[in-house]
Amino acid sequence: MSDDIIVRRHQQVMEIAFNRPDKKNALTTGMYEAIVAAMDEAREDPQLRVVVFSGTAECFTSGNDVGDFMNNPPVDENSPVIRFLQVLATFPKILVAAVNGPAVGVGTTMLLHCDLVYAGDNARFQMPFVNLALVPEAGSSLLLPQLCGHRRAAELLLLGEAFDSDKAHEIGLINEICASQATRERALERAAQIATRAPEAVRLTKALLVAGRSQPLLERMAEEGRHFGERLQSPEAREAFTAFFEKREPDFSRFE
Repeated sequence: MSDDIIVRRHQQVMEIAFNRPDKKNALTTGMYEAIVAAMDEAREDPQLRVVVFSGTAECFTSGNDVGDFMNNPPVDENSPVIRFLQVLATFPKILVAAVNGPAVGVGTTMLLHCDLVYAGDNARFQMPFVNLALVPEAGSSLLLPQLCGHRRAAELLLLGEAFDSDKAHEIGLINEICASQATRERALERAAQIATRAPEAVRLTKALLVAGRSQPLLERMAEEGRHFGERLQSPEAREAFTAFFEKREPDFSRFE
């Protein structure tokens, strides 16, 4: 387990907390491995009925740690990032998220796989893939238009701008806006409520809610992954990441 991931057990609820506050909870390969290990444990333990993702009162996650990401690019199915997304997309039990502060990149797209999402009034969501010369991931190119329609999804993915909890609530990405200090408690409260329900009825209800989505979703995730890997090697991405490290705006004017 990574020290940057804290796993807590609240009776029949497992909490997976991002705990790298000095780096705004930026996710590393080791953190992904720890999350997958915890989710595998939760999947197999019949006493665990709900998984809650959380960060801190100030930050959910700023997305992938760029340095670690470039050193360990997700280019095959054995990549911890890819394994995390596959586990997320196929997880049979209830997933809940408590989001405060920045939720960038995968910090937003992972929410599309959660059954319930509670966000603080300080939450800021962003999917800046195109800004980095990349493409969407986690099946977001399929799930986001299903959630809020093509035009809104296009706006969020093509412009890559940050948006607040009010907009996230309006488009259906989150269930409820909380005071930032109360977000985690609200998510755990709701998770505990679900954990008291008949477990097989809960699992079947989730299965019915996502019935017919699994195969198209996995196919879209595989397609996104192929393009994502290719984009990482592209001159456009090289310019985008160089600009990121140099703290300047990328210049795509020379590309066709």
